[in-house]
Amino acid sequence: MTGLLSMLNPGWLLIAVGLGALFLPVRRVRQGLTIAAPIIAILLISVADRNVNLLTGHALGIEMILYRVDNLSYIFGLAFLLAALLNAIYAWHTDDRLQDGMSIAYAGAAVAATFSGDMMTLFVFWELTAITSVFLILRAGTRAAYFASMRYLGVQILSGVLLLAGIGYVYQSRGDLSISAFTSLNEPGALLVFIALGIKAAFPFLHNWLQDSYPKATVVGAVVLSAFTTKLAVYAFARMFPGHDALIWIGAVMTVFPVFFAVIENDLRKVLAYSLNNQVGFMICAIGLGTAGVGNALALNGASAHAFCHIIYKGLLFMSMGAVLYRTGTTKASELGGLYKSMPWTTIFCIIGAMSISAFPLFSGFAAKSLTMSAVGKEGYTIVWLMLLFASAGVLEHSGIKIPYFAFFGHDSGKRVKEAPFNMLLAMGLASFICIAVGVPAIVPGFGYEWLYNLLPYREEAMAYHPFTLDHILTQMQLLVLAIFAFVMLKRLGWYPPEKPGVVLDSDWLYRKAGYGMATWTGTVWQKVGPAMSAIFFKLTGRAYERIEDTFSPRGELARGGLASGMAIWTAILLGLVLLLSFITTG
Repeated sequence: MTGLLSMLNPGWLLIAVGLGALFLPVRRVRQGLTIAAPIIAILLISVADRNVNLLTGHALGIEMILYRVDNLSYIFGLAFLLAALLNAIYAWHTDDRLQDGMSIAYAGAAVAATFSGDMMTLFVFWELTAITSVFLILRAGTRAAYFASMRYLGVQILSGVLLLAGIGYVYQSRGDLSISAFTSLNEPGALLVFIALGIKAAFPFLHNWLQDSYPKATVVGAVVLSAFTTKLAVYAFARMFPGHDALIWIGAVMTVFPVFFAVIENDLRKVLAYSLNNQVGFMICAIGLGTAGVGNALALNGASAHAFCHIIYKGLLFMSMGAVLYRTGTTKASELGGLYKSMPWTTIFCIIGAMSISAFPLFSGFAAKSLTMSAVGKEGYTIVWLMLLFASAGVLEHSGIKIPYFAFFGHDSGKRVKEAPFNMLLAMGLASFICIAVGVPAIVPGFGYEWLYNLLPYREEAMAYHPFTLDHILTQMQLLVLAIFAFVMLKRLGWYPPEKPGVVLDSDWLYRKAGYGMATWTGTVWQKVGPAMSAIFFKLTGRAYERIEDTFSPRGELARGGLASGMAIWTAILLGLVLLLSFITTG
């Protein structure tokens, strides 16, 4: 491929379309461009040369690799572009220039970052994802969305600041900024970059921005947000920190802790936000396997396949809940139920997404997750494997069962609404097709799960792996059946946490409530005692200054009498001796 198109980072195309959409008043032209742009971008990366720098530049003496495609960036970039296409179709019924423009620009920033070959270019688009995505939360127009968007932006900017600081240390140490794997967190800048990526990936105790913001975004905005930010961080970890042991345990904890919050959460979009944490944990855990700086081929394939499938089926679940919110005005489980009667197609698509995320055989999650589980088992991490197994059961409970059950079945809420608009159903239908198409056995070579495995970074290792073995199928089905049985029994016995309005406290309570309360209390106390304390401070410091001045000033006590004259004479004598010794030694 030659000419200008061969040097065009497809993310730039999406960004340009997004900025142009802000000024296009004609709705169908604007939305047509947001659909056409991802399609053109997919064609561009499909014919791009691999493992070569397609576009470079220089700024401030730094070589910038603006466009580079390899096997790892390709699968993430393709997933992002498919998500951008589905999102544009899903938003077809709306007429919102800001939302249309920022959605496609946000996707473009993630794609451009994925295909960047140096850390400075990555940083630029890393920050652009934060700036463009915040509008998808703000656009909801509520007071809660405004405050959530400000917290979201602050956290994302913090991630960028840490990344930039780490980049500075890396440049000072290496002399260039080409993206390469760190072999140790003790390398200059490595820890700062690690924390910056961890914030974006929503590591434990750094995760609350996700549950705080995504459920408060617009109907379309939550769908768009679910695809890019955390998976861009996953890509960056796979690129820069493969094989780091810390990621194994961080990822394992990420898979487990959201299960407990999701079980008791009433807002179903927030349940999906916790589930997103859980799924990213599987990817992070897989990236950590193997040798530091190299990783494990099977595990990296698992992380990449999981990210690809997750972008689609998580988007599908957010789409189904978005359709429910669009028609009913709520996603609170306590206010829903019985919607299968009036939204049958949305129900079916939601169930497909639920079965995919739960890793039922014949669905995409099974083909992807089995790679990671096998890699963890082969590496001998028994405790981690058991944690992932528990987390898999938890996924089925809160995303595979709870989401469709309480939204569409459960108690009949009496709500009788219209089915979702056709464009929403079309986007959900296409996502459902992908979930099934990449999960079925490869009866025809090159199709089914083999199509996905052909895209993975380590193709030969992927094609040698067979997910549809008897032990894989039996292990997964036993887990799924037991999880379903547990849910039914808990519901029958009345032990399942009831769906009722309330606030689930998470670790953000420490700074949003306790920390804010302490700051407010400190401010109130200072208003009352501050003036008096300030007066006492200035009075004491004034007296101390007067004492010092009375003692050491030219007219002070030490300047009077023979002591001062004697000190001056002896100082002159000592200085003379020093000068004499210096002259002798240098001569």
